[in-house]
Amino acid sequence: MTDDATEIEAPPRSQDAGDIARRLEAILMIIDEPQSLVSLAAAVGAPVAAVRRAVDELVADYDGERSGPRRGFELREVGGGWRFYVRDEHDDLVAEFVNGQAPSRLSQAALETLAVIAYKQPVSRSQVASIRAVNVDSVVRTLLARGLITEAFTDPETGAINYRTTDALLGHLGINSLDELPPISPLLDDGSAGFEGENIR
Repeated sequence: MTDDATEIEAPPRSQDAGDIARRLEAILMIIDEPQSLVSLAAAVGAPVAAVRRAVDELVADYDGERSGPRRGFELREVGGGWRFYVRDEHDDLVAEFVNGQAPSRLSQAALETLAVIAYKQPVSRSQVASIRAVNVDSVVRTLLARGLITEAFTDPETGAINYRTTDALLGHLGINSLDELPPISPLLDDGSAGFEGENIR
């Protein structure tokens, strides 16, 4: 008789190349940061070598090197990790669409996140989350879509994307440079310190 408390082991995942590729697509569809081959292999339950082959096949497929058309997105390696990106030639189209769908006002969470990035840039998503003490993934996506921030660079050691503000933000604020932002220290606590104890500007 089987004990109700006994855990039932999940069946082993298929190592068929097509199945691995489909599982990879499912994971790649929802990630926000580039993931290494090792991380992807762990996520889909397949050997790193098999994942490497599957990634190469997906890249070729999306680039139209197989029998299908060239896609409007690509699977690109950035900072040692892989992630889906819109192809460069469609950036303006996507930005126009997203901005047309977005509400005219930013939420309080978006404004707070934007302020942290403006004063701390370049700064990673995890650093912003640490300062705000909340998850900022969706807010960062919103700010990217609105064109108020952009990816500055990818840290070669951690693979974390660092963000900075754009000229569009300066236009919205009616200033010519970040030097015109008001000092942050007087706005925090007793006015003696900035973010994380630093005096910023």
